[in-house]
Amino acid sequence: MRTKLMIAMAGIAALLLARNLYVILLELPDEAAQGAIYRIIFFHVPAAWTAFLCFFAAMIASILYLVKKDLRHDAFAASATEVGLAFGAANLISGMIWARIIWGIWWTWDPRLTSMLVGWLIYAGYLMLRRAIEDPTERAKIAAVVSIFAFVDVPIIFFSIKWWRTQHPQPVVWAGGQMDPAMYNMLFMNWIPFLLLGAVLVMIRMNQERAQREIDAMRRYAHAM
Repeated sequence: MRTKLMIAMAGIAALLLARNLYVILLELPDEAAQGAIYRIIFFHVPAAWTAFLCFFAAMIASILYLVKKDLRHDAFAASATEVGLAFGAANLISGMIWARIIWGIWWTWDPRLTSMLVGWLIYAGYLMLRRAIEDPTERAKIAAVVSIFAFVDVPIIFFSIKWWRTQHPQPVVWAGGQMDPAMYNMLFMNWIPFLLLGAVLVMIRMNQERAQREIDAMRRYAHAM
């Protein structure tokens, strides 16, 4: 049943993305100041939102693990973090491409860019830490604490361009009236396939985590024999 659900969600995501690409590339006009390159926003921003949502879900799952001691919550936190890292990487890479065209540089130590990179490295460290601890219970407990503290960086990323005014422009999504309604709506329309894809990837990783727990349990049993 779950496999059929994942296939259906992936299919819907592919169809929506294909439809959105047609509108983004062929129907929406160029932006007055940036020209055609502005279209990267329809992938750059939804990738960031999806990453933040994954990190939030991982934090909630980590709290639930500390309360209930259920390894399924730990598996979900690890899965959501991995998927969030993938979308975070997509956000960073697309942002660098955008910056090269608009600013003439691939990277600058702007607060928004820097805080996003720091957050990405923290969550990458979370996954490395998990691999360094063999005992499942100890690994889950320590990883849960790290995940909760790691999420502190997400609000910093989100509000950084309001707190520190440097290279990165002010957001137009929440400003109101600064973005053409068709472009504004497409941002959210293109977020839907990102969310569906993210959910499918999390479910795939959950299946892998469950299989890995079973293998680890058999290995411990064999060692105890």
